[in-house]
Amino acid sequence: MSTKIVIKKNTYFDSVSLMSISTKANQIEHVDQAIVAMATEMNKGVLRNLNLLTKELEEAKNGDLMIVIKGKDGADNDQILTEIEALFKKKSSGGSHFEARYATIESAKSQVAEANLAVISVNGAYAAREARKALEQDLHVMLFSDNVSIDDELALKQLAHRKGLLMMGPDCGTAIINNKALCFGNAVRQGSIGIIGASGTGSQEVSVRIHDFGGGVSQLIGTGGRDLSEKIGGIMMLDAMNVLDKDPNTQVIVLISKPPAESVELKVLANIKNCTKPVVVCFIGGCEQRVVKAGGHFAQTTKQAALKAVLLTGIKEEDIDLHSLNWPLIEEVRAKLKPEQKYIRGLFCGGTICDEVMYLAMEKYPNIYSNIQKDLNLRLKDLNHSIEHTFLDLGDDDFTNGKPHPMIDPSNRIERFLQEARDPEVGVIAMDFILGFGSHEDPVGVMLPAIYQAKKLAKEQQRHLEILGYVLGTDLDQPDMAKQIQQLEDAGVTISSSCTNTGLLSREFVAKGDAK
Repeated sequence: MSTKIVIKKNTYFDSVSLMSISTKANQIEHVDQAIVAMATEMNKGVLRNLNLLTKELEEAKNGDLMIVIKGKDGADNDQILTEIEALFKKKSSGGSHFEARYATIESAKSQVAEANLAVISVNGAYAAREARKALEQDLHVMLFSDNVSIDDELALKQLAHRKGLLMMGPDCGTAIINNKALCFGNAVRQGSIGIIGASGTGSQEVSVRIHDFGGGVSQLIGTGGRDLSEKIGGIMMLDAMNVLDKDPNTQVIVLISKPPAESVELKVLANIKNCTKPVVVCFIGGCEQRVVKAGGHFAQTTKQAALKAVLLTGIKEEDIDLHSLNWPLIEEVRAKLKPEQKYIRGLFCGGTICDEVMYLAMEKYPNIYSNIQKDLNLRLKDLNHSIEHTFLDLGDDDFTNGKPHPMIDPSNRIERFLQEARDPEVGVIAMDFILGFGSHEDPVGVMLPAIYQAKKLAKEQQRHLEILGYVLGTDLDQPDMAKQIQQLEDAGVTISSSCTNTGLLSREFVAKGDAK
């Protein structure tokens, strides 16, 4: 196999675009491996680990674009390069709308005076600088970039707070502003429920459940995952609560987050008394007593959060399909599993989805391992090998260093899925398939060959393998949700109706002899 290296000096593309292009580049015929990335130290580290880092690549600057092609035997790397370069042209050609390009935020603002929001996705080394420029131009900011220091984040959020602006992020992956999804998001009905989320897929999950229950979303404001840390102190969530409380189109506010720092949780809950509107609080693993004492509406799960929110808007519970657990199905699956098939393996693209499903399993089983476990005794020491019940957040930095996020390219979990499927002690494999703006164009299709292969292997070994799939999306999303679900059902996958039900079904399927 031969390797071709191309360095394009001073050629910048944002990380989302490059992850998408890199994914498509690796699907080109005769490609063994293709890496399309900016020449950051992190990306050079990935090349070093793959034994692909040359002196030429080592000397490339942060603003240089690297294209590294390793073709299969007999491949024409020059032809492969031509096809990769065509991917850039295809992306830039876009649709029929007019697209202007500006060299700086200042020039863009001067030409589009009415603009009031900047979405920033640049290398982390420059992200704080660009976000500050946007705030100084009186622009709200959604900062998709990660690898921004927590000190920079604090300074940016303090500046935004003083100026009365929203500073969403860094590492903010989801927002819906005036019914427009930004970065990752789902097509949901416009309505009167405002969501503030320190977690991307958790916010998406609440938004689609609200849509499913007949409600609608006024605004979805992301805060970034560290906002509720001790250092940041919940600045963005507190500011967003005040903004939505004044918003005439918002009737109910929902807060969603992974477990926050305790002192910050208390600060956020104390702010509920300043709100004139009902506030539903879903902090995964949170304390009901604290929320109720603060005057909020406690939700243990994302499904419960969405339900309480829509009921508070006046929708009647009898008019909602609550998707109750299918106990006959649970008993049927239990009967199919052999005594040794006692473990769940969760392989998730969404971090909060993984967290919620894991916490629901922890209510029933003590031996729950993960790469994101808060209990260090249950944190996986070797990410390549699962222990008993294991839940993996495949979008965590542990798995995405130098690779596309699985919401953009879910094929990264195929090998791990087949590994788990071969384990005779595994009874259930649970997975999410995330639809919507920014996500992979066919997340189910990518996994189907592996699902059929796993089912065939289990049949040959005369055992049942229960594959549980949850499709996060709405009837308005692309790709078509109904078709995605149908493909999974045709492959013998059991469908869950929500993130919450995925956790409940998973834990009940392997509960031997545990009657309802």
